[in-house]
Amino acid sequence: MDQLPSKDQILQWIADHPTQSAKRDIAKAFGIKGSALRIELKRLLKEMEAEGQLAKKKHSYHDASVLPPVSILRIEGPDDAGDLFAAPLEWEGAGDPPRILMRAAPSDALGAGDKVLARLSAVEGEDYAYDARLIRKIGSNPLRVLGIFRATSEGGRIVPIDKGQDKEWIVGRNDTADARDGELVEAESTSKRMGLPRARIVARLGDPSAPRAISLIAIHQHGIPDHFPDPVIAEAEAARPAPEDGREDLRDLALVTIDPPDARDHDDAVFAEAAPDGGHIVWVAIADVAHYVTPGSQLDREARRRGNSTYFPDRVVPMLPDVLSGDLCSLHEGVDRPCLAVRMHLAADGSMVGHRFVRGIMRSAASLTYAEVQAAQDGAPSERTAPLMGPVIAPLYAAYEAAKAARERRQPLDLELPERRIELTEEGTVASVAFRDRLDAHKLIEEFMILANVAAAEELIRLRRPLLFRVHEEPSAEKLETLREVAEASGFTLAKGQVLRTSHLNRLLAQARGGDYDELMNITTLRSMTQAYYYPENLGHFGLSLRNYAHFTSPIRRYSDLIVHRALISGHGWGEDGLSPFDIENLSDTAKQISDTERRSMMAERDTNDRYLAAWLSDRVGAEFSGRVSGVQRFGLFVKLDESGADGLIPIRSLGHEFFHFDGDAQVLIGADSGLTLGIGQRVLVRLTEAVPVTGGLMLELLELEGDALPRKTQRRGKGGPRKPAKLERKRRVIRSRR
Repeated sequence: MDQLPSKDQILQWIADHPTQSAKRDIAKAFGIKGSALRIELKRLLKEMEAEGQLAKKKHSYHDASVLPPVSILRIEGPDDAGDLFAAPLEWEGAGDPPRILMRAAPSDALGAGDKVLARLSAVEGEDYAYDARLIRKIGSNPLRVLGIFRATSEGGRIVPIDKGQDKEWIVGRNDTADARDGELVEAESTSKRMGLPRARIVARLGDPSAPRAISLIAIHQHGIPDHFPDPVIAEAEAARPAPEDGREDLRDLALVTIDPPDARDHDDAVFAEAAPDGGHIVWVAIADVAHYVTPGSQLDREARRRGNSTYFPDRVVPMLPDVLSGDLCSLHEGVDRPCLAVRMHLAADGSMVGHRFVRGIMRSAASLTYAEVQAAQDGAPSERTAPLMGPVIAPLYAAYEAAKAARERRQPLDLELPERRIELTEEGTVASVAFRDRLDAHKLIEEFMILANVAAAEELIRLRRPLLFRVHEEPSAEKLETLREVAEASGFTLAKGQVLRTSHLNRLLAQARGGDYDELMNITTLRSMTQAYYYPENLGHFGLSLRNYAHFTSPIRRYSDLIVHRALISGHGWGEDGLSPFDIENLSDTAKQISDTERRSMMAERDTNDRYLAAWLSDRVGAEFSGRVSGVQRFGLFVKLDESGADGLIPIRSLGHEFFHFDGDAQVLIGADSGLTLGIGQRVLVRLTEAVPVTGGLMLELLELEGDALPRKTQRRGKGGPRKPAKLERKRRVIRSRR
């Protein structure tokens, strides 16, 4: 053949021979030979592809206006006549996708949003183009993809934002949602054939540095699983309310939940009443997650993999699907819920003299917030809390006062570090950064949860059951020496030559309380602490000054607590859903796994907060802020800003033209010529020079130190400049400068 076929001839060939539609097959069918004609055929096929007449999959073509005989469809729902219609999940033809009538049997149980694999038959003379018959229903929980969209002539591709992930996704021209090149997008997978997988964009998140994208970036960068596999969703959706049989009925107790106003789940409830001996009876009831998440189940494997829920200012990545965490397991007001509960007997002085655990059924009398409970206790009850004052709220505070006295005798570490809360607008931008309220209502719940955790550890030790302890070891000798150096340089003392107790650290903190170095000593003491972790052996909890401690009170958001619940169930013979042989044999591995996931979540949450703060401050570059030096390194000073709590860096290169010597022991930088000493805790005035939302980085310029302008900068000296001062003299300078 000495000429090219027409476009209609090509379309007819592809329709008649769908398995022979590669360029080579088309050339052979029409007798096209020679490089010139083959180049022209390639140009013609590209032209038909650009016009939407053809769609290319790998090396083959098909008529873009004709759906394959077997296709993936999305059910759109019934029309007014009750007929069920669907649309193709992938459509690359011109114009709107064709209407498809789904010929489904009632037993197919199809609904809007379901995805199905169906066999299609073209029809004529109807207001729809195809009949479809179900082959099988496919996963309704598609894999989600986050990345940067890059436009191409065929549609586009998604480049993952995680440097460790090199797999890209192809996006068809009708699946781009009009995304622009360089935008951050969220997509869901549609198919995985030969070559790169395909995806359909479901959300355009805009600028990768924009607020709405910040937590998503952290989720993916830190590898936090935010997609529940289909079997996990299926198990969760198949769950039904727990039966009452074999459970102790606690519905006569006026148990209430007390949480923040935006709480997404309620996993603990409390009740208190006076005891005949002048003490108090305190009940703590916890959601019975173990009933729903059984050992070896898909839910159990996924919960262990996640380890815990992760909390961001704009979203939560839960450990369990919402049907459990937000519904069946959550202790909603006025709804019967299964629970594990502990009845604790506190003496009049607050010491715990006995406890009893039960597996029960409860009904929350009210879902309250910290603020409204505190307002009621302070004499301003609302319409909701007024009836609860006598029977519920007042007894809770009375029991707390006794528990607080016992706490003061125990002397847990008494750090005072104000916590800031990032508040977002509806658009996802930072509205304000405010201090979190620290009410007695918060402390009340915190203290009762600690007591319940102690009781759980003691009970399982008594029952000789394996469990995961929450371990916090005392500071290392090196960190303790650093703390002592900073304390002495600030004019305080920390006793030496004795076994360290939290009471010693509390005395140090009391010396600084209310003074210029209050925050410094709290930050430095916190940094001297080791990080708490989970472990199958009991090493005690230094910070809380407790010998026996295990996490029991938050099984909706922590896997450790679920293990403790299972141990209690096994120890008391409450059912078959207690500890499994796998749980026991792999206790050490589980401890390491969930300790690691906890650290992962902490880093992701911290990075997200840093990015939000950088985004919030990005339009205030050039403004001046007060703050305090919070860290010293060879490369510069870290400063915590008073207003926002954000941390910024003063690079050493911006401090002038002299050399600065770094003393790691004293945690100071000392100017070689001027003698200027810069150290932790000093008050500073800084100018914001740079804010980078995508990294969360803040760069600062030092303007004033301890209320005084900086001394005149000297010129940089060569190798013959001043030598490093003696260590003793440097420490004397530090002490003089800080006093």
